Amino acid sequence: MTKDIDLKKEQEATLARPTRAYGVLARILFRGMDVFYGKDLSWGKIRLLEILARIPYQSWEIRQYHKLNRQFSDPSFVDKARDIIQWGREAQDNEFWHLQVINEKMKQEHIKFNWFKDRFAPPIAAFQYNLFSRILAFFSIESAFKLNADFEDHAEHEYMKFVKEHPELDNQPVDTKVAGNYGEFRTWGDVLRRIGLDERDHMNNSLRRCGLGSEVVATSRS
Repeated sequence: MTKDIDLKKEQEATLARPTRAYGVLARILFRGMDVFYGKDLSWGKIRLLEILARIPYQSWEIRQYHKLNRQFSDPSFVDKARDIIQWGREAQDNEFWHLQVINEKMKQEHIKFNWFKDRFAPPIAAFQYNLFSRILAFFSIESAFKLNADFEDHAEHEYMKFVKEHPELDNQPVDTKVAGNYGEFRTWGDVLRRIGLDERDHMNNSLRRCGLGSEVVATSRS
């Protein structure tokens, strides 16, 4: 799924494209992370992003199964629910791969985990975000999709900016099976560009499901 995509070209396209006009909830979320980890992206901050990224999809899957218990006789709802569940599972698997890759890279770089920021705080943040995601989805699944679109757009831009600010990544060969499980990558720069594009795909899927299909961002093929 990577061979026919010019990753560097897509990185340039991302950096040339303005971020979305983020909603209030997204801005609060991003501001909180900036205050806690600093405005600039770091490996620890990336790791937290990926820990949180899977949570909305899990919340939506649980929500849809609960609703299916009551609306299983409505074919149109069943089709819609199954679509969200299938998409959510695929996105969760993809985000988990991101987390594994980032964790592997941090090990290779011998980055020491901060006991508070990297061990104590992430589970608390995940618990709070999980609770918030379930409540938001309960009241408005469309609002949950829109917030996720903002989250994924932010992540896409952050990844592409990070690679630009760290050109040494393009001189670091990929020598881990974790990355190879998802595709063939020459350098760590390409791994992070691919993750950025995955976030774009997640954003696009969120936009389609909240009625904002006109805002989908296309990915060119070489």
